[in-house]
Amino acid sequence: MNRTRRWGLLVLSMVALLGTSIPASAAPTPVTADDGAKVVEETWLDARTVDLKISSPALGTTGMVRLLVPAGWAAQPARTWPTLYLLHGCCEPVDYRSWDQFTDVKAFTADKDALVVMPTGGPAGMYTKWWNFGLKSTPDWDTFHTLEVRQIVERGYRAGTRRAIAGLSIGGYGALAYAYKHKGMFGAAASYSGVPNTLYQGTPLFIQGILARAGIFNYLELWGDSWGMRPLWSANNPFDHIDDLRGTALYISCGNGQTGPLDPPGQSDIFEPSALGTSVSFTDRLKLKGIPATVDYYGPGTHSWPYWQRALRNSWPVLAGALGI
Repeated sequence: MNRTRRWGLLVLSMVALLGTSIPASAAPTPVTADDGAKVVEETWLDARTVDLKISSPALGTTGMVRLLVPAGWAAQPARTWPTLYLLHGCCEPVDYRSWDQFTDVKAFTADKDALVVMPTGGPAGMYTKWWNFGLKSTPDWDTFHTLEVRQIVERGYRAGTRRAIAGLSIGGYGALAYAYKHKGMFGAAASYSGVPNTLYQGTPLFIQGILARAGIFNYLELWGDSWGMRPLWSANNPFDHIDDLRGTALYISCGNGQTGPLDPPGQSDIFEPSALGTSVSFTDRLKLKGIPATVDYYGPGTHSWPYWQRALRNSWPVLAGALGI
């Protein structure tokens, strides 16, 4: 272990013991992914929270990641930790910070022996490699998350190889897509108000709306036209690859968009009913194929953070089982 790394661990150990604050930034851990991605800035916000700025060949720019390390991380420098990846949804201004800002994930995981990885997914990156008419290879969000971020946190921040992944809205799509595209990488995958069937009736138009909401008006850049380039859409559709999810612990939840118990009076939205339709089509096919899943269609409830915080807690037994904790 080099001198810089030993000093960093000593500082964090003192913070954990004394409850004092730490410098806002420190020298990044000298680790790279196979394709050359590396941390160019490491900022410790407190004893458990660190933000990483990663120079990413897959994105063609830098990408941010927030880590929540376990309480015993600094005091046990030889240990690796099961890893939970949390993916955010579309058009979120606080981006990679959203799970930390809008839910109690930090308090919820304070007594759990897991490292939590919360990466940027862009305004509407769709957790995929973009087609871009075949003219360029970036952004490739899949490679950023499943190779670059994964290798960096495993090589430099002691993430282990027992992994689970969960996401909301298009992040729910991402969790299931990564699970089937990289079979065996994640022991569990959870979709909260997600989009697990991108070719369900009306869903391509829904995805176009998501992209437009993020300021991306040429939706063809994603996977092309959903009819003319149907094989590419199908290659990126969890519904069409359900057999590749066999053996992965699955959790699927969604509301119906009506005012629910966690909403202000009179609140409703059009996003949750769309998510419900595509989710039900997906779980119906899981049942037809004999693939087990924990399903929670809880009725009234909108496309909003209070329900996703609750979903994380409700799905924890499924995720923790895959993590071995």
